[in-house]
Amino acid sequence: MSNLFSRFQKLIPTYPLRVGDVIAYADGVATIQEQGGVATARGDATIGDRVFFRNGAIEGPAPDLTIEIIEV
Repeated sequence: MSNLFSRFQKLIPTYPLRVGDVIAYADGVATIQEQGGVATARGDATIGDRVFFRNGAIEGPAPDLTIEIIEV
């Protein structure tokens, strides 16, 4: 018999970690330019920062590296 809690966690959707550049910031919400478009996220950032964000929240700074998109 499997763990009931682990079965429950599999029902909750997981959100991918995304990366982008902050292009605007106002009232704790950053507008982030990513490869596929524009998104918004809550958190601390300044314009020009590259950040990691997930599910509408900034998780931290991202390194300033070239972004490669690989489609399978």
